[in-house]
Amino acid sequence: MKYNLLGNSDLKVPVITLGALNFGSFCDEETSINTIRAAIDNGANCIDTAPTYGGMRGNSEEITAKAIKNDRDKIIIATKFGTDPSTGRSSIQGGGTKEYIVKAVEDSLKRLETDYIDLYQMHFPDNETPIDETLEALDELIKSGKIRYIGSSSFASWQISEAGWTALTQEFKQFISMQNRYSILNRDMEEEIVPVCAKHNVSILPFFPLESGLLTGKFKRNEEPPKGTRLALWRGAFVSDSKFDVIEKLEVFGKTINRNILELSLAWVAQQKQVGSVLVGATSPEQIKQNIDAISWEMTESELEEVNTIVLGN
Repeated sequence: MKYNLLGNSDLKVPVITLGALNFGSFCDEETSINTIRAAIDNGANCIDTAPTYGGMRGNSEEITAKAIKNDRDKIIIATKFGTDPSTGRSSIQGGGTKEYIVKAVEDSLKRLETDYIDLYQMHFPDNETPIDETLEALDELIKSGKIRYIGSSSFASWQISEAGWTALTQEFKQFISMQNRYSILNRDMEEEIVPVCAKHNVSILPFFPLESGLLTGKFKRNEEPPKGTRLALWRGAFVSDSKFDVIEKLEVFGKTINRNILELSLAWVAQQKQVGSVLVGATSPEQIKQNIDAISWEMTESELEEVNTIVLGN
């Protein structure tokens, strides 16, 4: 397993992080725990969860706690704040205020059955709260020992820059990571977000690197995804004929280097500039092992160029 440092910190994370969105919703507790244990046993010792994951109400955090109870000192726990676990709303008014953050971190610590969180991330921007209030509250939590490092998620490029400048000028701890949607097919963040993350030394943690299952090779054009899968639930946000056009070309190229679409997709995103760790979900021990194997190789420069030619046409 390859490990990378996030931002300018000494937090070393595996190149693949187990995303805990599925635990408690798309797979039951026993399967979820077994999947987490399989990830840890195979070197993927970072678990990314949130209060709204697992059918909301903190299910995923509580399941994560049960899975890592005897190995807390070996595990990197990443969780989030700024969403309402009782309703599942993607963002809430005042999610970046000091009052909200202080309560939210205590709730997560209780559900996770731990006295500290390794990476505490702002799930969505709070456009009504000044970023200096948010960073000051997080800075105090770092000094208290309740959190070690901080990150953000779904920020626009200007928000990443604003947070970086505020932390620098007011001497607060800065965000060391940023989560955003990024895959071999979805390259929107390359124009502005990747450069600004590089400028502020913020590592990128891509989510949906497999486009919610579209890039696993399990689904074909004009076939309905199996009921109960994320792709069946969110099909419209990920599936299109134009994407299948590209996938089919990538599959042809993959055969020339003896790699499937899953291997191409994970290896490609893992090698992109500023990427610290790739967030990959799983619903079984076998699936997380497969994903770990699929990311455990490096593409050559010529292979990366060929992928860009296929996807971007240049």
